[in-house]
Amino acid sequence: MTMFISSLTDTGATPALVRTMSFTHARLAMISENVANYGTPHYRPGQLDTRGFQRALRRALDERGGEVSKPLKVESGRQVRTLDDGSIEVTPSKRPVENILFHDDTQASIERQMSDLAETGMTQELMATLLRSRIDSLEKAIRGTV
Repeated sequence: MTMFISSLTDTGATPALVRTMSFTHARLAMISENVANYGTPHYRPGQLDTRGFQRALRRALDERGGEVSKPLKVESGRQVRTLDDGSIEVTPSKRPVENILFHDDTQASIERQMSDLAETGMTQELMATLLRSRIDSLEKAIRGTV
């Protein structure tokens, strides 16, 4: 029975949606920490390379191909790696996106953080909506109401 459930949940877009939600969740937490420490002298805000994650996810999907039994292993340099249980571990970089050093010796731009927060929040909401739709479709199929 477990194998049957896995064959339903580990196919199609579901694993990519779950990995993306994990990444955006970690990015939202990092942005929250950056905003909370805004104005703290010498604070270096964390950065997560969204494009790097997207490229790594594409590579992982290409490598997996149509093989459902093959795990979706996302690796993006030092920032993102897949753990044994299938979840991802995210390690933000402290290297600045822009080479700007402000007068208080920080590299934090509140405008940049708010922009990143909005973008990441919208991505998280979209992934949640798509995943909910996928789960609803599976539920309808199981109940025979399709």
